[in-house]
Amino acid sequence: MSERANASVIPFKVEDETEDDVLADVPAESQVQNLSQNPGERLHMAEAVRMAEAIVFASAEPVSEKQLAARLPDGINIAAAMAELQQIYARRGVNLVRVGDAWAFRTAGDLAFLMSRDTVQQKKLSRAALEVLAIIAYHQPVTRAEIEDIRGVETSKGTLDTLMETEWVKMRGRRRTPGRPVTYGTSDIFLDHFALEEIRDLPGMEELKGAG
Repeated sequence: MSERANASVIPFKVEDETEDDVLADVPAESQVQNLSQNPGERLHMAEAVRMAEAIVFASAEPVSEKQLAARLPDGINIAAAMAELQQIYARRGVNLVRVGDAWAFRTAGDLAFLMSRDTVQQKKLSRAALEVLAIIAYHQPVTRAEIEDIRGVETSKGTLDTLMETEWVKMRGRRRTPGRPVTYGTSDIFLDHFALEEIRDLPGMEELKGAG
């Protein structure tokens, strides 16, 4: 008998290759890409976007992300869903805009002139009220005494009441100083009215000076 025939065969176990073993050889970037292209997840996100669209459309007020999270399916990335919906409406006559931490549908800026006939003429604010509003917007949270220091004149309670009636200004809290004075700041309604996403979107002082 030949030497080859006498050679013993050493058995070995072939383990089944698991999904984790396969993924271990796939770059992380590819794994993420494959996950994002999963038809089931894509369908789930598309349905969530439709639901978010319905919720925001039906609301008379901007809808916060917290409110959306409470009404959309669990596990939905709210920021991603709203970004996708915003992209869908980017070139339409109605845009999805962010107002603070909330979302709302608004007429596209370049078509606002079409709505001019339907707008209600609001009572104009006095010069004093406009000055106070500007100070609050740029220095918030600010107290009445601080407003007066900046303006150099006394500010009547009626001026602050007028601004609060417009709902552009609201009480923010109290200073931790003697007397615990009330502080004032702008509201989300102020942001919405002036088409601002965040208060930091206000034009800087240099821009205002340049505009005259």
